[in-house]
Amino acid sequence: MREELNEALKTALKAQDKRRLSTLRLILAAIKDRDIAARSEDRNEGVSDEEILSILQKMVKQRKESSTMYEEAGRLELAEQEREEIAIIDEYLPQQMSDDEVRTATQELVKDIEAAGLKDMGRTMAALKERYAGVMDFKVASATVKELLG
Repeated sequence: MREELNEALKTALKAQDKRRLSTLRLILAAIKDRDIAARSEDRNEGVSDEEILSILQKMVKQRKESSTMYEEAGRLELAEQEREEIAIIDEYLPQQMSDDEVRTATQELVKDIEAAGLKDMGRTMAALKERYAGVMDFKVASATVKELLG
């Protein structure tokens, strides 16, 4: 994944695509920051692809929040800039599951692990995060689990 991002950076540089270039530089800087933090924890190999996905998801979430705030403040040009960055970052994330797919996967998992009540919510969410990291909206999943177990 790191190689893919570096290649995309080179391509954006050659194409002189300023928005893509700045967004990719932000992504790579965030990854490098996480690499440095990993080295301080004696993990010299750097961050894994799963951690890179986590970084990208966090960046999308931050930009969605910023876009909403800019719109509320009447700064539409800044909100549009945030949405453009979201679109670029989304290119490197796996396709997200739809709400119906989340519901189906959650129902299957609840049956598989034989979750009985709300006391099993933590175990259920942990299993969902393990199986569907990077592709599931866990906010939707959490609401579905509460509904199923409640």
